[in-house]
Amino acid sequence: MKRVLLAAVLCAPLAVFAEGAAKDPYTQGSAEAGASKAAVCTACHGPGGNSANPQWPKLAAQSSRYIAEQLHQFKAGKRQNPLMQPQAAALSDEDVQNLAAYFAAQPAAPGVGSADAIPVAQKIYRAGDAARGLPACAACHGPTGAGVSPAAYPRIGGQHSVYVSARLKQYREDAKGELPEGNHKIMATVASKLSDSEIEALASYVNGLQ
Repeated sequence: MKRVLLAAVLCAPLAVFAEGAAKDPYTQGSAEAGASKAAVCTACHGPGGNSANPQWPKLAAQSSRYIAEQLHQFKAGKRQNPLMQPQAAALSDEDVQNLAAYFAAQPAAPGVGSADAIPVAQKIYRAGDAARGLPACAACHGPTGAGVSPAAYPRIGGQHSVYVSARLKQYREDAKGELPEGNHKIMATVASKLSDSEIEALASYVNGLQ
């Protein structure tokens, strides 16, 4: 009996350490806890967050901080979507943290871009256009579109081109109004400088980034 108790005492610090290591570094959420909550998300975002419908974004391998921020915005009504707002409204802060950790830990399915998009999109993505005050997409989203988690810059590599195009056009529309300082305003300003053809080329191009 004494040996059993001693073993339990000796192993306890290791168990605590392992549990702490499993926490997401940006949200402190648990991917394991988020897995059960994510079941309802599968209907739109697919198993493991790899959506098959190009109108709904892939969430697999997405920045946990970005996912958490967007869920909070849906919940607060700051980001409008008739499907997502009711879903987010029912989530606790802990649910948000766990869901974000879960999707961030899932492997992302690659996308496929069109070679026809490269001549237009590659220069904008890699270097921007200084004459128009257009920054390079890679400056925030990285050369492979992996994003920057600490800054909540989302992963866009492999994302559905239909979804990316729709989001860029919405950002462009949002630029016509007043926006608070932050990532939304940054993206709206960038999108306001893009033509429809450039948006379509970029959307296809990032779908092929890996």
